[in-house]
Amino acid sequence: MNLTSIKTIYLFEMDRTRRTLTQSIASPVLSTALYFVVFGSAIGSRIDNIDGVSYGAFIVPGLIMLSVLQQSISNASFGIYFPKFTGTIYELLSAPISYVEIVIGFVGAAATKSLILGLLILLTAFCFVDLQIQSPFLMLLFLVLTATTFSLFGFIIGIWADGFEKLQIIPLLVVTPLAFLGGSFYSIKMLPPFWQKVSMLNPVVYLISGFRWSFFGEGDVSLGVSLVMVAVFLAVCLFVVRWIFKSGYKLKP
Repeated sequence: MNLTSIKTIYLFEMDRTRRTLTQSIASPVLSTALYFVVFGSAIGSRIDNIDGVSYGAFIVPGLIMLSVLQQSISNASFGIYFPKFTGTIYELLSAPISYVEIVIGFVGAAATKSLILGLLILLTAFCFVDLQIQSPFLMLLFLVLTATTFSLFGFIIGIWADGFEKLQIIPLLVVTPLAFLGGSFYSIKMLPPFWQKVSMLNPVVYLISGFRWSFFGEGDVSLGVSLVMVAVFLAVCLFVVRWIFKSGYKLKP
């Protein structure tokens, strides 16, 4: 394992965040703070508690997951797409480093940025709602797994995309709607029985439910099922990334 190459890619990607600090960190945190003001304070004051939890506190895990999902995909997809766009990806592929080291560098940086953002949003939430975390270790585990998994997913999108339009189409038309319909702002149990069953087909439900377990000790889906679903999606993403580099899909001219 060439740790120097991993460190070089990782630090280069992290430095890009420093150059775009407003767009990468400040803007998502400010947007989420507005959600807390509008949904947590204005609307939440008119909504009864959900499973014994105030509405303002209830939406915190969903909002954190929403931001982590979006930023993980965005950071990883742009990170690998620009070397393709500029042609420097071929220099990277011809260097004496393995595809494992390339993936660790890009995905590790994207996941780190998302984790930092998630923790900043969590600190922001304490300014607006009375919040307690029952299992901090479980919370960090879900954050790390989610950031890593969706950074891998974003990495796949960045390789697949051959234009800026394709780079945005899956996050905008698929991931964001699934995140909003995955229980970010409500409990699946509040839906009619038919729509509860339909919601179970949404993979984001399991992410948000598991993450909510770490805060309140209760969720829409059992904790074990949530962990298994995250692990399955992670395994699928790893398999696809391995296939991409073995086959040279979208990498070899």
